[in-house]
Amino acid sequence: MSTRYYFSWFYGFLPEKLVRSLHEDIQGRKSLVLISAQPSDYAGDQVDYADISELTWLTQADLIFEECHFIDYRTQKEEAARLIAEASVVFLCGGDPVRQHDFLAEYDLPGAIQKSEAVIMAASAGSLNLSAAWLRTEDPEDEAAAQTLYEGIGLDRFAYETHAKRDHATFAQGYLFPLSEKIGIYAAEQESAIRVKNGKIDVLGSVYFISRSNIQKLSETL
Repeated sequence: MSTRYYFSWFYGFLPEKLVRSLHEDIQGRKSLVLISAQPSDYAGDQVDYADISELTWLTQADLIFEECHFIDYRTQKEEAARLIAEASVVFLCGGDPVRQHDFLAEYDLPGAIQKSEAVIMAASAGSLNLSAAWLRTEDPEDEAAAQTLYEGIGLDRFAYETHAKRDHATFAQGYLFPLSEKIGIYAAEQESAIRVKNGKIDVLGSVYFISRSNIQKLSETL
């Protein structure tokens, strides 16, 4: 089973501890495949890899690949599946989680990712869609706000929540509590990440685990 990384968002360089972990886990560096979370924004344009933050993180961390591919609507479905099957690393990018969710389903990519032996990475919206489930709410501070539950790729049996400027007090308001009665939730602040490897979950930064309406801040182990 592959190693998975779930990032919140990083506004500069990846933390040194995370970089060391990535170098340990990413042994094959033939092909990096990035999956867009804004897949319909670029029709007809060439991919500008300099604008992809996730690729910049890896480059700054001296994780250089022989090939780099970006999957969006410019990519044929069959080609997308082939690229994932041959990838050393598959990275689900940040952006719009709903659009990425729908794109993944339209291109039948969850199955390809589930079968992949690559290291699987995700950031922000990508982390939501990599997890088993995630909750979209119109206003987390309004208990009556409309909510939609989305099913993710589900390589790991937990839900994921990532947002800017959230903290324990916000999570404690309880908008995730109903979902936590059904499935455990990892809720990550910015500049945070979790790694799943050989059945063990390691934590970097401020990450909370919510289960059955109880909140626990997790200690760093990465």
